[in-house]
Amino acid sequence: MAEASFRCIECNEKATELHRDYTNGILKITLCSSCQKPVDKYIEYDPVIILIDAILCKTQAFRHILFNTSLDIHWKLCVFCLLCEAYLRWSLGHGSESSDDPADIIRYTKEWEFYRMVALAALELLAFCGGVLVFLRLTAMASGGAHLHLLLRALLLSCYGKVLLVPAVIWEHDFLPLCLGFVKIFVLTSNTQAVRVILNCKKSSALWAVGAGLLSETVAARTCQTFVSAMREAAMFE
Repeated sequence: MAEASFRCIECNEKATELHRDYTNGILKITLCSSCQKPVDKYIEYDPVIILIDAILCKTQAFRHILFNTSLDIHWKLCVFCLLCEAYLRWSLGHGSESSDDPADIIRYTKEWEFYRMVALAALELLAFCGGVLVFLRLTAMASGGAHLHLLLRALLLSCYGKVLLVPAVIWEHDFLPLCLGFVKIFVLTSNTQAVRVILNCKKSSALWAVGAGLLSETVAARTCQTFVSAMREAAMFE
């Protein structure tokens, strides 16, 4: 028998195929042996519809993306999201600074502050993912390297909402802090749904895992902020 490498998007039952290819180019969607529904209806859908359902955090869309596709862009997406987040922090940190001196503009563009923000964003993301994975491992909800790899991939892919940070900064307005708060909530909601889909667990368990990751991220951010402040104070007294 063929190895069951797919999942039914309705009941999460394992399946060996998504469709069957008959002669003369005729394709028939495979029905799930458990719920008698199509294993994955999204294979006939337009990618835009799949993206909309994923934005709405539908469980079926997440199962399609995480189990039934060979989408392997999580590392590229991770780098892009880190750049978006770093640009947000860098722009907010220097938004009030202005100068008409061309020399200052050239010096300003060559600052290493942006790269420090990239490193800080990467550290916080590492702390978040590490906190989630450690919590799941300690609670015996996840075991094995393959399982943890799937969780890491799911967490990175579910951070796609961070790309909304860039238009939120470009279209700056009085409600910017509110928009950034909504983006953060959306990303955490997507993370929760991703953990829930991979582990097929209760929503409360996924929320606890994401909460542990958020706590780890906050501790890492505060530690870095304290360290940088201490270094600046030490440099001022020298």
